[in-house]
This record gives sequence, C-alpha cells and structure tokens, in this order.
Amino acid sequence: MTRKRQMRLGLSIRGLGYHLAAWRHKDMDPGGALDFHHFLKSAQIAEAAKFDLVFLADSVAVRQRDEPAGSLCRSSQNVELEPITLLTAIAARTTHIGVVATGSTSYNEPYHIARKFASLDHISGGRAGWNVVTSWSDEEARNFNRDQHFDYDTRYERAAEFVDVVTGLWNGWEDDAFIRDKASGVFYDPAKRHVLNHVGKHFKVQGPLSSARTPQGRPIISQAGANDAGKEIAARYADMVYTGNVDLEPAQAFYASLKSMLPRYGRHPDELKIMPAISPYVGRTEQEARDKFEELQALIDPAIGLQQIYRQLGDMSGYPLDGPVPPPPANVEMVSDAERLYNMARKDNLTIRQLYERVAAASSMRVVVGSAEQIADTMEEWFTQGAADGFNICPPMLPHSAQEFCELVVPELQRRGLFRTEYEGTTLRENLGAAPRPFPEAAEV
Repeated sequence: MTRKRQMRLGLSIRGLGYHLAAWRHKDMDPGGALDFHHFLKSAQIAEAAKFDLVFLADSVAVRQRDEPAGSLCRSSQNVELEPITLLTAIAARTTHIGVVATGSTSYNEPYHIARKFASLDHISGGRAGWNVVTSWSDEEARNFNRDQHFDYDTRYERAAEFVDVVTGLWNGWEDDAFIRDKASGVFYDPAKRHVLNHVGKHFKVQGPLSSARTPQGRPIISQAGANDAGKEIAARYADMVYTGNVDLEPAQAFYASLKSMLPRYGRHPDELKIMPAISPYVGRTEQEARDKFEELQALIDPAIGLQQIYRQLGDMSGYPLDGPVPPPPANVEMVSDAERLYNMARKDNLTIRQLYERVAAASSMRVVVGSAEQIADTMEEWFTQGAADGFNICPPMLPHSAQEFCELVVPELQRRGLFRTEYEGTTLRENLGAAPRPFPEAAEV
C-alpha cells in the first residue's frame, strides 16, 4: 500500500520569537534569549508534538544599524547563544527531534564546520543538521578581519567549494572503519580511512576528519538562498530548503524550478524537502487570533518601526507618524524596495505608522492569522498544490506561540492525515524522509 505523503514541520527557535515586539509582551521573560531552559522548553514542546526538527538561525554580528539614532538599543535581537553549544545541550535533553543550526561558509573553515556538526550528530544519535549560509552583512565582515563582506560571486563560489570539502571530510571514514579489536591491537582498518587531499581555489584541506562516520552517514544539509547560485548548491547537496515566499504562485514557481534541477545531479525530486517559513497567530476563533496579532503590533516602538523602513525610504523620524508616507529620497540603499513600499503606501493610503507595522509584521515570511482550521487550510493548500513539502514554523513569541500552535493546529493536521502521530525512526534523516547517504564506492584513498 502506498503511504500517504506527510507534511514536515520544523520549529524555528531563535531568540524570543519572530515578532519585533515580543520581548515587551506582558507574558514574556525579556531575558529569555540567554536562558537555556527557554530554548529547551520550546524544543520539548515541538518534540511532544512530533515535529521533525528545531532550527536555530544565526548570524555572527549584531546586524541591525542604529538608524534612525536611538533605534538599536530598543531591539531585543542583539544578544544570542552560540548555536552548536546550545543545540548540543538540547540534544542531551531530547530523544527524537532534529537539531539544525546555521553555519556560515564565509566566516568558518570547512574543517571547523565538518567537525562540529559531526560531533553534534554523534552526541544526538543522528539528529544533526547544518544550514548552509554565505552571510550577507558588512557588520559580520568587520568581526572577521574584513572591512566589507565578500562580493556575490565570491560568496557563492566559496560556498560551493566549502560544502564540497565538508561532505568530503564527512566521508573520511567508512561506516565500519573502527574495528577496535583488543586481541589484535588494531583500532581501525587502514584500508577504510580516506584522506581528502583537497586543493581548490579557496581551500586546501588534507583531512581526514577527526571524527568517525556519523549515525546518519552525514548530517542533514539545509540551505536558504533563493538566488540561482544558492539553488545550485541546494540541488546538488541539500536535503531541505528554507524559503521566505509569502504568496502561493511565486512559491509554486520556486518549488517547481528547484525540484526540476535535481535530476542533473542524479537525484530524485523527492530527495529535497522545501519548507517555506510561516509565522502563525492562532486562536480558538479568528477574532481571538486577530486580537493576539494586534496586541503585538501595538507594542512596536516607533523607533524600531522606522528602522524597518530606513534602508528603503530613509530617515522618516522627522515626519508625523500618522501622516502620509513622503516620497523616498534619491540616495536610498534599496531603490527597488523603496519604489515598492512607496507605491504600496499610496495605493492603500497608509500612514508611516501603518506602513512600518505592515513591514514589521511580514518580516520576510508569510504571516497567517486565524483559527486552527483556517491555518491548517492554508498549510494544506500550499502542501497539496505544489508549493511546499512542509513548513518552518516561526512563532511570534517563544515558547507561547509554539505551545498554541502545537495544541491547536497540529491536532487538526493530524485529523486530516497530513502529519504524523508518532516518529518513524530515531534519526532526523529517517523522520524527514531524506535519502540515505551510503559511503561513496569510489572514495580516494
């Protein structure tokens, strides 16, 4: 009997949640982003609901700017725990849920990433995943001996070689290389040790990795870039892709385009899971959900709101917040976005406050507000209409919104037969339904 296709779910556990004003809510601990138990509770909520994984996005800098002046000190998104350290601790207190973290290809060396994620996979019993990013900001560059970030072509050329080296290092030992024979005194079979000896444009790495082959064969690889270069990396290596599409038709086009690229790398389209991000505001009724949304919107500090549109429309701190949006100056950083936002404001007759509230709510992902049935409806539509294999749930507040989603939406998805009621296996690769990774037959010794 053919098994019904199942939706995949990940919970993004960055900071206090994905709404900019979450830390100001009466029910929130504003210091939670530095509290291990804050993250552990979110992970345990997700595991109880049978989520595939928790995901920790990361950057290696405080990336917001103090524009307009006085805005940066009002943001809660400036102190974070290092992701591998945090997820290793979470792995020790969970049993089934995957643990996935961002690791930059611009500000690490391949050996570092290969060793850290291999160790996480061993410690977790096969539940680790690496989210490949190139980083994007000059703020990050300035923390790593650079004045500016790598240019676009260099970033992605370096990233492709980086992933190639990391996967090569993960193949440094065959599955049964470590025989540990006390009688003969032989610890490993030397014929099953493989030295990488990589020499490329950006990296020169000998290997092998000081870690045995991992429980999953190699950790899961995810990727989040939607540009052509990022899609090539995903098509060749990734088991999972995060996207930020907010509308169905562009999401369907992205899904079809990326899936069509896999055969050129000898892969079946089902080997890659595409998981758009959604930020759900769920209530027992639609009105209750809208009340939750409006409550958080009302907590947005005007300085933070103006920061959200500064790069597109310039400094608007001198204008009345409840007045019309003025035309953008000629020297804005993001010209196309400036035109889009200004046209939106004119079309919908938005004030400056209403515009920044709309931008802040979207936050580069799809926002869904409604009852459990309504949210399940829109998720089912994307899942069945060729736009998603699952979703990266980005709760407005953590752990509160995650708890509400798991209590209200997950049972509705299960009732419809769209989501599991029990885990299928013990590794992330098994539960995600990702292809197994056998040792390459033609490894270089």
